[in-house]
Amino acid sequence: MKLKVAVLFGGMSTEHEISIISAIQAIGYINRDKYDVIPVYITKDNDYYVGDCVGTIEEYTNIKALLNKSTRVIWVKDGDRVSLVRYPMKKFGNNVITQVDVAFPIVHGTNVEDGTLQGFLATLGLPVVGCDVLSSAVGMNKYVMKTVLKDNGIPVLDCKCYSWKDYEDVNALVSKIEDAFSYPVIIKPLNLGSSIGIKKASDREQLLEALDLGFEFSKKILVERAISELKEINCSVLGDYESAQASECEEPINSDEILSFEDKYIGGAKGGAKGGKTGGSKGMASLKRKIPADITPEMRDRIRNMAVDAFTCLGCAGVSRIDFMIDMSTNEVYLNEINTIPGSLAFYLWEPLGMKYEKLLDNMIELALKADRENHKVVYSFETNVLEGVHLGGGAKTAK
Repeated sequence: MKLKVAVLFGGMSTEHEISIISAIQAIGYINRDKYDVIPVYITKDNDYYVGDCVGTIEEYTNIKALLNKSTRVIWVKDGDRVSLVRYPMKKFGNNVITQVDVAFPIVHGTNVEDGTLQGFLATLGLPVVGCDVLSSAVGMNKYVMKTVLKDNGIPVLDCKCYSWKDYEDVNALVSKIEDAFSYPVIIKPLNLGSSIGIKKASDREQLLEALDLGFEFSKKILVERAISELKEINCSVLGDYESAQASECEEPINSDEILSFEDKYIGGAKGGAKGGKTGGSKGMASLKRKIPADITPEMRDRIRNMAVDAFTCLGCAGVSRIDFMIDMSTNEVYLNEINTIPGSLAFYLWEPLGMKYEKLLDNMIELALKADRENHKVVYSFETNVLEGVHLGGGAKTAK
């Protein structure tokens, strides 16, 4: 009997549209001999929809029309089974649309990739493909991620974190940044991906502009020095806490000093996105890049080993992409960030090593099932009579 795999995408995120591209692309490669695939679209209001058209990329040119011919659903746990149930429910007839065995989130950005969605799915008791709640949350928060990695001996650039409270006196904030760093600096929203809200500043005027942009997208921003002679290298990792392997390395070719949203998702896409295994927009796969990267064998080994170390250090699972920076003036390597659910699931980094996209997706699902089996071995509750002796006299007072 085939496992029913619900592929979730969209959500309340600035990377909503990129998630749609990544997910529908993956849906076309999941092995239908092993799995029944249920595309589940999450609107920007966090409503869930299923239907015959939900897995077709062309339908997303008119989302309102798509929703009108799709079915809104809610998640219902009934014993050991989890179902997608029609909402609002009909008075008569069966409201269960389908049961679900495995959840496969292919989502990007805040409110979905950051542990929020993973936590919700975990409360249902579903096996979830990819990182768990903690590793998702740590991976999304750039400051926490850097702190954990630095504490474990993985090189990252020194940084400072500032909030909306600091931004209330922007001149004082600029002075703090100038005291801590020399120009140029990079301003990044604390918890976004896809290069949204990132800006380089080479003087005070540009710094003010960068702060305005960063705080537009996040309540907190990260500041770090900008590497002038920069080479960016990306590497993917597949596995879990027990075993992980690194992909081939890539060198993105950007049209500006910072790899922009347009570089990543728009520049290489021609003729519109097509669903399944054909078509134009390939998400991150459409980015201009060198594979393998133009680095020495020694640097390749160093980056791939560092990627695996970071992946296991952060407790990741499934597939992640880890982005590195080489300071060409010193040949020093710094880990920039981790993408716990990378665009296009970084499948293009595995194909040079002989792993096709279908196999990559199958490995990810198998890892989720393995983690679920392990979770069932852990005791999360036990019988106790502690409540038998509790008496709440007079209303809301608790026992001491």
